[in-house]
Amino acid sequence: MKLLSAILALAAFVFPKPAEPLLNQIQVIGSHNSYKQAIDPKLFKVLHQADSATFNKIDYEHATLTEQLDLGLRGLEIDVYADAQGGKYAHPKGLDLAPGQPPYDPAGLMREPGFKVLHIQDLDYRSNAPTLKLALQELRKWSLAHPAHDPVFITMNAKAETLPRPGLTVPEPFTPAVFDALDQEIRAYLGTDQLITPDQVRGSYATLESAVLHRNWPPLRAARGKFVFVLDEVGEKRAAYLQGHPSLKGRVLFADAEPGTPEAAIHILNNAKKDLATIKALVQKGYIIRTRADSDTQEARRNDKSSFAAAMQSGAQIISTDYYRPSTHFKSSYVVSFPGGTYLRPNPVL
Repeated sequence: MKLLSAILALAAFVFPKPAEPLLNQIQVIGSHNSYKQAIDPKLFKVLHQADSATFNKIDYEHATLTEQLDLGLRGLEIDVYADAQGGKYAHPKGLDLAPGQPPYDPAGLMREPGFKVLHIQDLDYRSNAPTLKLALQELRKWSLAHPAHDPVFITMNAKAETLPRPGLTVPEPFTPAVFDALDQEIRAYLGTDQLITPDQVRGSYATLESAVLHRNWPPLRAARGKFVFVLDEVGEKRAAYLQGHPSLKGRVLFADAEPGTPEAAIHILNNAKKDLATIKALVQKGYIIRTRADSDTQEARRNDKSSFAAAMQSGAQIISTDYYRPSTHFKSSYVVSFPGGTYLRPNPVL
């Protein structure tokens, strides 16, 4: 027995157990505007005749959130509009531009107060999850049915832009109080038990960035069954989210924060070809980076995978695409997955 113990001890010394992988040591493929349904063909024809270049860029659609997760995607994007009183987006102007469209919101969900999920007010408004409450409940239901699932990254745009077209709905601004409500809604309908938050990553470190640079991301094992939310905003909206929350203390979402700032942990660099070296260097330091394989349908129309190739090579942990399945809107064989048809793999840089 003593000899066996000595042999085992020597083996452990010569062949040490590999370090447990961390959350930032994977690479996933996810979808962009994950909730989006196609613009109804009657309305699309009217819009396309007025501005074909613009509307070609948004001529795509997605499966339901559940179907995407079942397929294996581990990145989603959910855009939210504030609607404190309810009803602001209940009758999009696009319904009046092209008669004969299918009914919109027959259940009256858009008249209820709370955040709404859609792409462009009045023009590209059909959604597989029209309210954030419904989207979060769907995510929670799927997660509880798959408790050992790999972590899911969810980027969020806080939509508040006024479009340069007269007569269209003017969104509500995102103030610190509105962001408080957003955090509260995520906690209420997804559940704090389903979240990886900045507080958890920061731990006892003075700043979130310090924790990240010291590799304090949770082990992948501990991240299973969880969601990581990222606010895809800069400027005034990012500042509003950070106000009163230095280093994102108490917040639900990570921010798209510049490296070198206390809040830096997850950063968005969408041009993988241009920023390949920068992304790789940041990944090696410990940051999580989100980039894109394609945008505005351009790569898919050209069947050009060079951006996707750069994204994979860069080590960016989150790669977004509109084409985990081939387009049904135009002829193209363009489709994005890792070798073997998967959507998650060990990070090639780490």
